[in-house]
Amino acid sequence: MDLKLLDAVASHEERAAVAGFAGGGRDQLLPALHAVNDRVGWISQGALNLICETLHVPPADAYGVASFYSLFALEERPARVVHVCTDLACRLTGAETVCDVVTEHVGAAGKARGGVTWLRSPCLGVCERAPAALTFQAGDPATAELLAPATGASAVLAARREPVVGQGAPPVIHQKDGLRLLRRVGVVDPASLDDYRASGGYAALRNALRMGQAAVIREVTDSGLLGRGGAAFPTGRKWAATAAQPAGPHYLVCNADESEPGTFKDRVLLEGDPFALVESMTIAAYAIGATQGFVYLRGEYPRALRLLRNALDVCRERGFLGTDVMGHEGFSFDIEIRRGAGAYICGEETAIFNSIEGFRGEPRTKPPFPVEQGLFGKPTVVNNVETLVNVPLILTEGAAAYRAIGTEASAGPKLFCLSGNVVRPGVYEVPFGATLRELLAMAGGVPEGRSLRAVLLGGAAGGFVRPDELDLPLTFEDARAAKATLGSGVVLVLDDLADLGGFLLRIAEFFRDESCGQCVPCRIGTVRQEEAIRRVLASGSAERPLLREVGGVMRDSSICGLGQTAWNAIESAIDRLGALK
Repeated sequence: MDLKLLDAVASHEERAAVAGFAGGGRDQLLPALHAVNDRVGWISQGALNLICETLHVPPADAYGVASFYSLFALEERPARVVHVCTDLACRLTGAETVCDVVTEHVGAAGKARGGVTWLRSPCLGVCERAPAALTFQAGDPATAELLAPATGASAVLAARREPVVGQGAPPVIHQKDGLRLLRRVGVVDPASLDDYRASGGYAALRNALRMGQAAVIREVTDSGLLGRGGAAFPTGRKWAATAAQPAGPHYLVCNADESEPGTFKDRVLLEGDPFALVESMTIAAYAIGATQGFVYLRGEYPRALRLLRNALDVCRERGFLGTDVMGHEGFSFDIEIRRGAGAYICGEETAIFNSIEGFRGEPRTKPPFPVEQGLFGKPTVVNNVETLVNVPLILTEGAAAYRAIGTEASAGPKLFCLSGNVVRPGVYEVPFGATLRELLAMAGGVPEGRSLRAVLLGGAAGGFVRPDELDLPLTFEDARAAKATLGSGVVLVLDDLADLGGFLLRIAEFFRDESCGQCVPCRIGTVRQEEAIRRVLASGSAERPLLREVGGVMRDSSICGLGQTAWNAIESAIDRLGALK
């Protein structure tokens, strides 16, 4: 390829960061951008030239990709950056106060001062310990420190010193009638394969290898396992459709880019039980005939990255990944981690493919569907973390026992992420069919002296539930009947002191920021939606008809789920809560 590069030259540090990618192709573009940004703190034109030359990528394409992600900087900035979350759960628990203190002592957001800058950040995925902040320090190696809960003082201190890499706070988990998916979290050492095996790990893979591929798919199908990422598609059908495709190779992608505000269950699983995900992916790969898997991991999850890397390294050393897995001749499988870089849209399954392949993380039109033409144009299964970690439970207890948990149409246990104005935020594991009232009671309800105003169910793309609707059974079918959604499991509680108007504005800002801009209805509609809400809050203007019209167009004509759901929560706030009058 005849590349036309600019005159800028890469520095010694940038060359060192890119050196390991010699001979790579375009699919190494995202890792190469991470390597430079991690080492230097930003991506210069010289570094971009070098990456393009190394990977044979046109400069305009590389710039388009680098500028797509919020965690990458294309203009020089300090090596130390503090990201302060101002999203939904953090907004309810004091994030603006943290920002005010940081502004006073460090300077305005985005302005360098004393070798540091700070930025307002979308959800960091630690809503159970909100408000949160994440300090990133470029270098060799780069380091990161999570502050949760953060205060103004702790955020200012973090800005003035290098990050302290620790073990992190213990996970906050709760259960009803015993734990299944979370049984090892906080109990078993997440860095020890021996501890994982002593607690029953790899029994499911052993069963799978004994049963055979067709039997594994049949067992997963018979269990009634539905996808836990929000779409609730039958997992067994997805696996069977991919396994039946004659084209090869087949790929497996784990969607660990949980960017929905208020969602943090996958982070808890990754940090507390990483070997379970490795085993689960290995079972899925065996069933669909894949030899290569990818974990697309949120860029804001440094501890999960560290523990998952360790799990993969140990599994390769011990024969649980690689050639002839667990001594099963002819079955080879390995997993590669691909870090996201701050793009909510990459939680959409086809946007993940583009991101991994080295393109902008924009969704593709469907059909063709991923089971036919997915990653690199080949048949691909995409499952999220929670979906996959249900599989060992099915293969050890059996499909019938699994199906006995929950309801006929929504089988198995479910993880819910409780946050906001609630006494005991955290991840709650309950069987499908538990009511929202029961879940809130387990969490202690709203703080003493306060009353419940509403519950946001399903996240920013979900909808609100009133206090008189708390007897809603938490199942896919009951949520649909109530014109609500379980989404990714968000249960975000608002009490009577919550600023509902400001909360809705933040949702609108979120979708405006996260729209990839590929299609007009979403690109323009999310902006118009935010503008209308601002006018209502500023002057009380009558904007409901306009909001409904814009929301309807986005829902009916956007390419992907982001635009199709950007109006959901605001519509439900208007219809159920009487908001934005």
